[in-house]
Amino acid sequence: MGSKTLEIEDAPAHDGPSTAGPQPAGGEPRGAHLSRDGDGCMGSKGAADGDDDDEPHDAAPALMKTASAVSNKKKKRNRPRRKNKASVPKQSSPPRVPLHDIFPSGNYPVGELLSYGVASETTIRTKAPELRYEAHRSLEDSAFLNDYRKAAEVHRQVRQSVQQTVKPGQTLTDIAVGIEDGVRALLGNAGLEPGHSLQAGMGFPTGLSLNHCVAHYTPNPGRKDVVLQHEDVMKVDFGVHVNGWIVDSAFTVAFDSTYDSLLAAVKDATNTGIETAGIDVRICDVSSAIQEVMESYEVEIRGRMFPVKPVRNICAHDIKQYRIHGEVFAIETFGTTGRGFLRDDTGIYGYGLSHDAPRAVALPLTSANRLYKTIKENFGSLVFCRRYLERLGCERYLAGLNCLVSNGILEPYQPLVDVPGSYSAQFEHTILLRESRKEVISRGNDY
Repeated sequence: MGSKTLEIEDAPAHDGPSTAGPQPAGGEPRGAHLSRDGDGCMGSKGAADGDDDDEPHDAAPALMKTASAVSNKKKKRNRPRRKNKASVPKQSSPPRVPLHDIFPSGNYPVGELLSYGVASETTIRTKAPELRYEAHRSLEDSAFLNDYRKAAEVHRQVRQSVQQTVKPGQTLTDIAVGIEDGVRALLGNAGLEPGHSLQAGMGFPTGLSLNHCVAHYTPNPGRKDVVLQHEDVMKVDFGVHVNGWIVDSAFTVAFDSTYDSLLAAVKDATNTGIETAGIDVRICDVSSAIQEVMESYEVEIRGRMFPVKPVRNICAHDIKQYRIHGEVFAIETFGTTGRGFLRDDTGIYGYGLSHDAPRAVALPLTSANRLYKTIKENFGSLVFCRRYLERLGCERYLAGLNCLVSNGILEPYQPLVDVPGSYSAQFEHTILLRESRKEVISRGNDY
């Protein structure tokens, strides 16, 4: 382009000698411009006699203009590229990236939305126009829904990591601590300062119940640590809360395909319960549907067939703010190869404040009064365990703990077991019975 720009048609004639010979069509012969114009540069010998070398050539302004244009174009081409917007980070393994970094908008995924089925006159007590709207209005509040959906997304990401990484040879303490560390990291809240655990954190201690222990076992200080075996069937039950709204969901892990039918029976029964549940549907109708599905399965263990029985004295429950019982519902089913009736086992799973617990206590034991203040500030009405107390730095607290229990201020929870030698499984989801449809808030692509 530079050469073409220098050949200006309107340039003035020069006094130099003309070229001999005919002019070819289309312009001067090759090299003629050199004898006429020199090398085409300013101040060249090709200028006419008497021209002052200090005077600018007529083509100079055009040359300068062209050079400037070329320079500008080069600058445009060399302009630094715009930096791409920061990409949204992916979750790490194990999960430790806070959820607000992965969802910068602050809006979290909606759970599975299901329509209410057509119920018979004997199943539902009220018609749609007569539904108790005031009781369910809070379920449509956007802040409430977003809190619940955030807690559910934390639960999904943590549990999917557990499903991918848990293996025989791990201790139950390592598994439980890994789950709880993941929950706190994703929530961006370590929960070590007074009141922080009440903003967001664990809804209750992680349950890791093996085989005939059906529910409410967690590893605690002072007890021999249990190592997970290949032949174990482990129920993993943990809750995540945001502003006191608890997502309660559970699943079962088995490494031996022998127990596949047991797990399938309980998962199918839980999904049946979810499909049956609805506003003002009787609990007995939901339980009947669950029982019918579960009892249609059987499992062969070491050459012997066992019917899968539903557990009779533990069932679904509602969930209140900062409590595991309230307006929102958790559909959980337990299946067992044992009797189907549970009893309390030795040891303690966790503790929770009694419903009529006072604001403050003045007990004879100073350590009990000090411990009660710690419990109120960090857990409120949420269930906690000894591991959580030691994580906060509590020492020599056992006497105070027993004092609070003996005075009816704390309620202890024990592990629940079926007959030794039996195997059990559990699946659970939290559902919101909203005005027009139900939302399975904890549903994931895993279960």
